[in-house]
Amino acid sequence: MQSDEEKDRALSGYCLLDLTTDQGLICGKMLGDLGADVIKIEKPGGDPARNLGPFYHDIPHPEKSLFWFAFNTNKRGITLDIETADGQEILKTLVKRADFLIESFPPGYLDDLGLGYASLSQINPRLVMTSITPFGQTGPRSHYKAPDIVGMAMGGSMFLTGEEGKTPMRIGFPQAYLHAGAEAAVGSLVAHYHRELTGEGQHVDVSMQACVIWTLMNATPYPILHGESQTRAGMFFGSVATAGIARRLIYPCKDGYISLVVAGGGGASSTRALVEWMDSEGSAPLFIKEKDWEGWDMAAIAAMGPENAQKEIDAIEKVVIDFLMTHTKAEIYEEAIKRRILLAPVSTVKDVSENPQLAAREYFTPLEHSELHATVTYPGPFGKLSETPITLRRRAPLIGEHNEEIYMGELGFTRPKLISLKECGVI
Repeated sequence: MQSDEEKDRALSGYCLLDLTTDQGLICGKMLGDLGADVIKIEKPGGDPARNLGPFYHDIPHPEKSLFWFAFNTNKRGITLDIETADGQEILKTLVKRADFLIESFPPGYLDDLGLGYASLSQINPRLVMTSITPFGQTGPRSHYKAPDIVGMAMGGSMFLTGEEGKTPMRIGFPQAYLHAGAEAAVGSLVAHYHRELTGEGQHVDVSMQACVIWTLMNATPYPILHGESQTRAGMFFGSVATAGIARRLIYPCKDGYISLVVAGGGGASSTRALVEWMDSEGSAPLFIKEKDWEGWDMAAIAAMGPENAQKEIDAIEKVVIDFLMTHTKAEIYEEAIKRRILLAPVSTVKDVSENPQLAAREYFTPLEHSELHATVTYPGPFGKLSETPITLRRRAPLIGEHNEEIYMGELGFTRPKLISLKECGVI
């Protein structure tokens, strides 16, 4: 039987040129995880994303950015200034042998350098070029700049995030460009499939704003279905469908929080199982035990009127909270599995790192960093493929780490030429 290292990977044999900034690094990483030979191209001196923290051992340094580490595994790295004439010619040489090129420059930037899709596709008609920008290549806002907070706001996510009646909130860690980069990887693969069938490459145009909109789940059809938009509700959920009644989604427990919906109707069996557990420990008052949970659906709740319904829900939730506060997340989760109660613990970073399911699947992966004289633990593959394994094969590249390997070993440059290009600031 072949080991994972001996097996071919899904994109083995394909070459990808990664010209993205932090706005699209995850795209190249995902395709590199699938086996593509990803060449990260940076300006001489290094990509600005190298200065994004946090840093290894909290030491700010362009070779110690954990952000850079995370999104550039399975890539080789070269330096190249594509704003120079020599740099443009070198990129064109690389394009001749490449299958993919991904970039995140403002629309028109590469065209002005003679490196847009129209030009590069003449050099290599099979090229799949993927552009990741805030709002896409066309439209009245195509040239607007947009950091993560703009993407989350204009994509609609912030309207739904935060407490009821208070200011919209942004999720702490930047998300918008991660969604854009992941969708860019998918779009690149769809174009790749088309190329395998027809031999034709194409230009994939990815809008961060559009990608964020796809994360809104049921919020987008909500106005059509219910006549109004969903609103912020924090740890509760409430809408016209529930007559404006606030119902809790997050409950405190002894050592943190769990996610739970106390529901009737279709959710009655789960709620009844919770009540039976509470009763076994003497924590279920009579009105909870005798309740017709099957008949306690949203129509019945709404018919009570907002004030009466809210009083009843508050009373039920208080009893549940008092009970949950006597147990830990682990105890609650273990019992919920036994009793088939629909809930989930709210995991901290520590909980995730110690999760037995992830451990059983060998998710977290150690990767050697010889330059640090250390081994760093990374999140593992996004999926498991039996015949074309996804593995972490190499750490993120150092600045210009593979210049000699690629320029001399693969493109045939002489050492004097390499030295000359470096002295002229081309590489």
